[in-house]
Amino acid sequence: MPINENMVQEIVQEVMAKMQIADAPTGKHGIFKEMNDAIEAAKKSQLIVKKMSMDQREKIITCIRKKIKENAEVMARMGVEETGMGNVGDKILKHHLVADKTPGTEVITTTAWSGDRGLTLIEMGPFGVIGAITPCTNPSETILCNTMGMLAGGNTVVFNPHPAAIKTSIYAINLLNEASLECGGPDNIAVTVEKPTLETSNVMMKHKDIPLIAATGGPGVVTAVLSSGKRGIGAGAGNPPALVDETADVRKAATDIVNGCTFDNNLPCIAEKEIVAVSSIVDELMHYLVTENDCYLASKEEQDKLTEVVLAGGKLNRKCVGRDARTLLSMIGVNVPANIRCIVFEGPKEHPLITTELMMPILGVVRARDFDDAVEQAVWLEHGNRHSAHIHSKNIDNITKYAKAIDTAILVKNAPSYAALGFGGEGYCTFTIASRTGEGLTCASTFTKRRRCVMADSLCIR
Repeated sequence: MPINENMVQEIVQEVMAKMQIADAPTGKHGIFKEMNDAIEAAKKSQLIVKKMSMDQREKIITCIRKKIKENAEVMARMGVEETGMGNVGDKILKHHLVADKTPGTEVITTTAWSGDRGLTLIEMGPFGVIGAITPCTNPSETILCNTMGMLAGGNTVVFNPHPAAIKTSIYAINLLNEASLECGGPDNIAVTVEKPTLETSNVMMKHKDIPLIAATGGPGVVTAVLSSGKRGIGAGAGNPPALVDETADVRKAATDIVNGCTFDNNLPCIAEKEIVAVSSIVDELMHYLVTENDCYLASKEEQDKLTEVVLAGGKLNRKCVGRDARTLLSMIGVNVPANIRCIVFEGPKEHPLITTELMMPILGVVRARDFDDAVEQAVWLEHGNRHSAHIHSKNIDNITKYAKAIDTAILVKNAPSYAALGFGGEGYCTFTIASRTGEGLTCASTFTKRRRCVMADSLCIR
């Protein structure tokens, strides 16, 4: 029987009611009052996980995939209701993407050298208990994706989720442990505390049994992790520019850019945040943005008002992050039709709505004299994050020049930004893109350490 809107609301309300955690660990699976207790539980579970065969780990991951799909709509609605950010439809798609395209044990491989002096193996082994900090922008998606990869590598994980998304995060963590238990695995493969704070984060980062910390969030949290004295995987901020040159299919570029920018109200860190276009095609591009892609062209006065609201006091207004274009315009007294998806305007690269990573469907268009000027401006706007960038061009030489200059972990050519995560493009999915520390798109192999095993003068039978 199909689930209607009323049924979904009832399910969400029931789930929310159950999230009132009692004395841990007698509440939901993996939820504790104290961080030290959570870490100890994860440590005990890791002793079991590391002895499990790859087949056993993969069975748990398969069950996790199934549960994600079954609970995708519930988690999507919980995320939107709890944080006020994004939209349910796109969050459902993101959960299915995590379920379908997050790598499992298949990427845990062995390298071998065999020769006259014997056999040498390079094996991927677990770190142990991994500490993870997750954002409120993609709370359940990040937790689910991270745990699948970490478990595949033989690890367990302790999460310190963003407090603004704790209920959604707890739901995801409980789901992970239920999947493990159903497949004969241990409880507490993923754990957290019922009230995450900066203090619980510090306890996690300093704990002697946490050798690796993976942080997904803003520059502040990544800096804290990299200052912890532990090995850190830092997935920080980006401000991805979309460059459009004179050889592009301008009509398609307009559609692709708006589709990428508006996906989940621009919450993904890879999403197009601004456009840099060569002067000769700017007018054509603006035409297609407004007439065919439901964009609202903001006047100078409206840009100023948006700046005051969105960047209140010079700081990003969190109440605007992840909001749709109509809501943002209503905040400055502008009423627009229901079809409006994105706010566009032309301005210099220094415009505060262009140079700042907003995470909302606002696209400033920067005019460039020529391609070389466009590259220079795009590199400046990316701010050296080395995270993500996009280009629309049919000139291979231009694409190559841009790729070398921008030097990002992700570069999407002639497609919406989400193609980078295997949604309409090839490749695997991740919600932890560690551009700052160099790992790039993380997966199960990222959460393993390489160990060399040498047998001298034996086991070579050539």
